[in-house]
Amino acid sequence: MNTIAVIILFAIVVDVVINILADILNLSMLQAGLPGPFQGVYDARQYRKSQDYLRVNTRFGWVRAVVNLTALLIFWFQGGFPAVDNWVQSFGKGPVLSGLMYIGTLTLLYSLLSQPFSIYATFFIEERFGFNKTTWKIYLLDLLKGLGLAILLGTPLLAGILAFFEHAGSHAWVYCWVVVVLYLLVVQYIAPTWIMPLFNTFKPLEEGELKSAILACAKTIQFPLKRVYTMDGSKRSRKSNAFFTGFGKNKRIVLFDTLIQQHTVPELVAILAHEMGHYKKKHILQGMLLGIVQTGLMFFLLSLTISYQGLFEAFYMNHVSVYAGLIFFGMLFAPLDFFVGILMQIRSRSNEYQADRFAVAATRNPGAMIDALKKLSVHNLSNLLPHPFYVFLNYSHPPVLKRIEAIEKNEVN
Repeated sequence: MNTIAVIILFAIVVDVVINILADILNLSMLQAGLPGPFQGVYDARQYRKSQDYLRVNTRFGWVRAVVNLTALLIFWFQGGFPAVDNWVQSFGKGPVLSGLMYIGTLTLLYSLLSQPFSIYATFFIEERFGFNKTTWKIYLLDLLKGLGLAILLGTPLLAGILAFFEHAGSHAWVYCWVVVVLYLLVVQYIAPTWIMPLFNTFKPLEEGELKSAILACAKTIQFPLKRVYTMDGSKRSRKSNAFFTGFGKNKRIVLFDTLIQQHTVPELVAILAHEMGHYKKKHILQGMLLGIVQTGLMFFLLSLTISYQGLFEAFYMNHVSVYAGLIFFGMLFAPLDFFVGILMQIRSRSNEYQADRFAVAATRNPGAMIDALKKLSVHNLSNLLPHPFYVFLNYSHPPVLKRIEAIEKNEVN
């Protein structure tokens, strides 16, 4: 085991340990008493259920993390990476086709390991707590559709990356950067009309009080909204959500049908004003630009290490290849991704506060926003008292009590 192998192994184990520690601290925050702002919103039985939901998911996460770590270490130190490479090489194909086979095989092996956990989470945990509406037919169709999209959309992109690093010389990372960014922009543009409808049914919001209120709010804040859709989220889960997707003429706001069932018109308008706030505050554009910069940085770093012999020796590979280098690079730079992820989470939480303030200013109804946040937390069995360290590592949104406190404080000021 060389130095690089030790560094990678240390980083992987530390990542698992840190996340388990954060989970333990998170569970230590659970308390029997219901927080004041939720008095009269959560009943005692439902609140206990939310805490049980957190405990079950946390312990399930530990089992999954340990199994994944154990499987990786066995595969790694028993020579799994060179074994798959030898099998791929036996077909005598070129570096691009061999790379597609190599990465495809490793992806398939990981998917086979992950499926039992996904099935248990969906049909046992989510079912136990009253969320699951997914049937086996829907689950299997989703799996097949996802596989088809990965092959149709992912294979040409991966082949292009492999070809560039094989033949384009020192500027390969630049070409890959440009191609991947363009690819992601195209996919994001077509997703609302071509990809997402493969999994869910989207319908224009019907004429009525809700649509009129949403359009009036959009007009007030000069938000160019023409398309508001409902999505049949209830065919998979009782959880509710709303989101903004696409850009240009394909820009749209989507409401889960479960969300409409559970909230009043003022609350729904506040939720959508929050989503519009992300657009008006340019959070979406900023996110895209940061993603572009991050993609370029990762391809540049990849270009520096993809041919380094020591990286391949860490995984018992006796020859250098672009396709194996992509896999090993991802493992080597996982610590960097960890810290980048934390920074992105901090930025995201700040953006959520801004979007909340925007929604309150746009609707002039802070009570509606607060009530919406409370109901979302109750219906989704959210943890009301997460540990700050767990929030620091994992939360893209501030804890609900912090959001409510910020809205009330802003109103007082």
